[in-house]
Parts: sequence; structure tokens; C-alpha cells
Amino acid sequence: MTDETIRIGYVGAGGNTRLRHLPGFAEIDGVESVSVANRSRQSGQRVADDFGLSTVYDSWIDLIEADDTNAICIGTWPYMHRNLVLAALDADKHVLTEARMAMNSEEAREMLDASLLKPHLVTQIVPAPHTLKIDNTIKDLITDGYFGDVLSVDITVHQGGFVDRDAELHWRHSRDLSGNNIMQMGIWYEAIMRWFGPAAAVTAIGRVNVTHRKGWDGGLAYIAIPDHIEILIEFASGPVARMRLSTVTGLAPDDQIWIFGSEGTVHVDSASMTVSGGRRGDGDLSEIEIPEEKQGDWRVEEEFINAIRGIEPVTHTNFFDGVRYMEFTDAVNISMQRGERVTLPLV
Repeated sequence: MTDETIRIGYVGAGGNTRLRHLPGFAEIDGVESVSVANRSRQSGQRVADDFGLSTVYDSWIDLIEADDTNAICIGTWPYMHRNLVLAALDADKHVLTEARMAMNSEEAREMLDASLLKPHLVTQIVPAPHTLKIDNTIKDLITDGYFGDVLSVDITVHQGGFVDRDAELHWRHSRDLSGNNIMQMGIWYEAIMRWFGPAAAVTAIGRVNVTHRKGWDGGLAYIAIPDHIEILIEFASGPVARMRLSTVTGLAPDDQIWIFGSEGTVHVDSASMTVSGGRRGDGDLSEIEIPEEKQGDWRVEEEFINAIRGIEPVTHTNFFDGVRYMEFTDAVNISMQRGERVTLPLV
């Protein structure tokens, strides 16, 4: 498909689609953004007007089945991802889907299985982007023996302040829309899985401190997804990690990652993505400079098109890794429900 024009239809055109995908594809030669189906025809028309798309569909089914596209970009919330991916593959079209991959690992495995039946089609999940700048550096430090043996990892992610019971309901609060996904847990696990590989076991405790919020219909929406969670992760490669994510911890320290090894320690400032380290014999940590050529960056649209054209494989993120992070997500939920350690993979 090297010379064929890639014609993309968009199902769901939220913030990331408008900010990243539509402008990103517009910069690539031989790629046309053709159509959109959004939550309403009016919102779809606004997207078409803003980005020069020729066709607005009232139904995502009509968009996917139409012969005016050969690739589909999915920008909906997770509750639609499985159905849209399966429909796109059934229509023999390449597909890029927003993260998280699915509502749960069962859906994710269905998506992977369907993709394996269509090996000529490219399937990709939008990757967790926040550590791209430092991923190569951390992996090189591990490979080159900077840490010795990696022993322990500590990840803290504080997304809010003190408990706010009047804050608006967000789609991430709804299991009907988000499934088993919890806050930014899957995003961070996907990132550190690039460094340490997949987990072998998890133990988790979660709390729902704000049990209800004002719903979009004016009534009360009851919340089942935790707003504070503590997870112990045993990686198959050896390290043990503690991950804390919370939207209810006021005056919390900055988000950060500590990696402790038998010979070296590294600290990651999550806001600036700067890396500091020290080894046995050093008195303190010092900044580890990251050469520009080692810094990764956002190239989702380029990678998707290159994969379709046979130039490179999908690495950020393929469906195999998507299944792995969805299995981790399900294992965390099972551990919270049963109060026990859960081993991976689940099947």
C-alpha cells in the first residue's frame, strides 16, 4: 500500500483527535481525512468545517461500511472501542484507536484475536505519551548495568487536591463508559511496562472517597471507580513496585518515580520528565543529560501510516501490549474485590 492514498474516517472527534490526529495526518503526504461521525451531526459538522472533511455521517456504522475510506481512527471513550475495532476490521480497514484499549481484558483479547485474523491490516492503540522523552534512557540504564539489579520502584501520581465533593462528573468516573480503568493507572503501567516488562502479580487496595456526584441528567450519579488506589506490583523481570494514584490527596508532593537498584538509584520528576541518578560511592544524585537523539516524541500518526505502508511495525502501542495492560487493570480490580494477590497473565 506504499503508493495508495490512505483515506481516514473518524468515529468520535474529541480533544485528542482534534489536537493530535487530525492535524498530524494532515501533515503526511498521501493521507486524506475524509469523513466523521460524532455524538451529534452538529458536532460532526463543526469538525468537518474546521478540518476540511468532505462527509459527515449520522451513524458510525455507515461511516465504517462506506467505501470512501480504507482506515478508521477511533476517538470515542472506551465503551465503544471493541465494537468499533471489530467493525473496522470486518470492513477490511486499518484502525487506530484511542486508549485505553477497551473496558476490560476480555474485550481486549477479542480485539487482538480479530486483528490476528486480518494480518494484512494495521491495528494500533494511541500510546501513553508522557514518558516518551525518557524511555530510551531508562531502558539503556537498565541494559548497561547502571542499576545493577533493579530491586524496587516507587511511583506516585497525585491528580487532584483535597476531597472535592462538588466537582463535576467526568466520564472516567463511570464504569459504563470507562469499564475497569481507574484514573491514570493504565497509562502509567503501560509506560513502566516499557522499562521492566509485564507484571507477574499484583495486590491492590482502592477507596471510593467521593461516592456520588451530580449527574449529567441533574440527578445523583453513584461512583464505583476508586479515587485513591495503592498497588504492589511484582514484575516478572524481578523488581517490586509500589504505585499510588489519587485525586484526593491535598498538598501532596510532586509526581515522581524512584528506581532503586543494587548499584544505582534514579529519580524521575514526572512533571518535567528530568532524570537524576547516582551510583554506589556518590554522595548525591545528579542530573542525567538526555541527548536529543535519544529523546522520543509523539509520532502516532506517522507510525500508523508507516506501518500501513510497510515501512515500520507498530510499537506504540500494539494490541499485544494493550491486552497486557488491560489484564493488569483487571487483576487490580480482582485484587481489590477479593482482598488477595492475583497472578498474571489471567489466561
